[in-house]
Amino acid sequence: MIAVVDYGVNNLASVVRALAAAGHPGTLTADPDAIRRADRVVLPGVGNFGRAAVTLAVTGLGEAVREVAQAGRPVLGICLGMQLCHRESEEAPGATGLGLLPGRVIRFRTSRHVPHVGWAQVMPTDAGRAHAVAGPLLGEAGTFYYHVHSYHPADLPEEAVLGIGDYDGTFPTLVGMGSVLGAQFHPEKSQQAGIALLKAFAEWTP
Repeated sequence: MIAVVDYGVNNLASVVRALAAAGHPGTLTADPDAIRRADRVVLPGVGNFGRAAVTLAVTGLGEAVREVAQAGRPVLGICLGMQLCHRESEEAPGATGLGLLPGRVIRFRTSRHVPHVGWAQVMPTDAGRAHAVAGPLLGEAGTFYYHVHSYHPADLPEEAVLGIGDYDGTFPTLVGMGSVLGAQFHPEKSQQAGIALLKAFAEWTP
């Protein structure tokens, strides 16, 4: 079973629909025990890092996701869900994320309009080319995905950055380590490219 974590944020239903379109239906659940039993977990989300981190902590959902990752089963964080896989974010100083990925989350350092909204090309890094999910999806020419975000991951080791975007400077937008993947962009809004990513995640054995 693919568990889609329901922690009261937006965009959950569209992720469930996109998984179904990828041929791997997901089950939306707010039950930590169901998440612990899942074969793999998707943590989506749109919203504020601080409020979401508190919700994950008080409901036990965050610990359940952490246990799945520690057991080596695949976890995919999407947008806010990806940011929550890190330990901290400039959006909410003092709030604590799940710590499943290294680095932290920062706001764009740019004079351009923030949030960054729209289709953006995601280019593979050396680590991405070697990754079982990122490599085939991004290819050598990269792939376009739909982004809506004011924050992005930073300060990651090179081996954890699988794909980069560019918005007045490059930023990590597809990251991963061990059995955890994180997409800053929205696969569920990225048409066939996004469905292909969800399918690859659903069939991935870390």
